[in-house]
Amino acid sequence: MSRKRNLFFGSGCAIATPFRNGEIDYPAFGELISLQIRNGTDALIVLGTTGEAPTINENERREIILFAKEKIGGRIPLIIGTGTNSTEVSIRYTKMAYDLGADACLLVTPYYNKATPNGLYEHYKKVAQSVDIPLILYNVPTRTCVNIPLEIYERLKEIDNIVGIKEASPSVSYMSEIISLYGDYFDVYTGNDDLTYVNLSLGGSGVISVCANLIPSYMHQLCYEFKNGNIEKSRELSLKLIPLIREMFSEVNPVPVKEALSQMGLCLSDMRLPLTKSMRKEQITKVLKEYNLI
Repeated sequence: MSRKRNLFFGSGCAIATPFRNGEIDYPAFGELISLQIRNGTDALIVLGTTGEAPTINENERREIILFAKEKIGGRIPLIIGTGTNSTEVSIRYTKMAYDLGADACLLVTPYYNKATPNGLYEHYKKVAQSVDIPLILYNVPTRTCVNIPLEIYERLKEIDNIVGIKEASPSVSYMSEIISLYGDYFDVYTGNDDLTYVNLSLGGSGVISVCANLIPSYMHQLCYEFKNGNIEKSRELSLKLIPLIREMFSEVNPVPVKEALSQMGLCLSDMRLPLTKSMRKEQITKVLKEYNLI
């Protein structure tokens, strides 16, 4: 029996965190949020990978969540990245997000520790039981060196507030297996912009997108053309994105998208170490001009 909560369908933007002189640039952050809402983004994911969450301290997290909550004003879901490689810290961050009014949390697979399948299950179970907020699991083995096995989804489907999966492995077949077996229990989003159309074709719920930072209305349209039955139009939009997506992932995320946002005049390209600025400024300029973004 299906128990999906349909937190959102379409394009959720994994929004960048702008910095200026090492501090969070709240005026720029407010403009980035407003840009997303004006252009139809279906959800906002704050403090994820694109938001450089590992470099954000606990006090800054609280300020960012409160700022984003107020700026959004309930118009779209606010989803906060709260996953770490410590179960206790993940619980603390998740409780904070809940207390501050987030609509859901995104929980990356614990990295570096390389937990066993049972360890993954116990981690997610303990976080889920700590607070009654919808949770989206985030599987990204290229960053964490750990893949959530299908048998763990089989066990986790019994936990009511685990409602979604962000599947960011490079395997289309694995995403198709997850949707086939567990699509009635979880909303499945791709974490790879180039697989958005594929995700929708398989019965998924859309994308948690990096490129939506630059083209929010385009990513929203791609998803909703499909939902409204305009399959060929959605496919056409997807194929046109390939050069932009390729460039936005030519270096580790969020390095290229931060440079692109800077060239678009939306925020500085400043990063927090250990990330540094893009070495592909000319190539990024070229692709942005091709898409009439600058």
